[in-house]
Amino acid sequence: MLSTAIAIPEFAGSLHLTRKEAELLRILRDHAGQCLSREYLLSTIWGYTGHIRTRTLDVHIQRLRRKVRLFNLGGEIQTILRHGYCWVTNTPR
Repeated sequence: MLSTAIAIPEFAGSLHLTRKEAELLRILRDHAGQCLSREYLLSTIWGYTGHIRTRTLDVHIQRLRRKVRLFNLGGEIQTILRHGYCWVTNTPR
């Protein structure tokens, strides 16, 4: 599996992600607060068209969630039931 290091403003070091994880994180963060549909993400990142039944996105989201928690990237990926995923920025308490 190929990995790449991307810069995250809230994290001073480098976070190693696969290309697909990096692309998924970038898209979610660029659209923070917006729910992005599974179809949109599968089409944009993997090039899938039409209604596809695959667990690819779910597996990538699961792996990315672990890394987001581990490195405390200032937000989280939320699942919007029957629709898709959303990046939600943590608010300071």
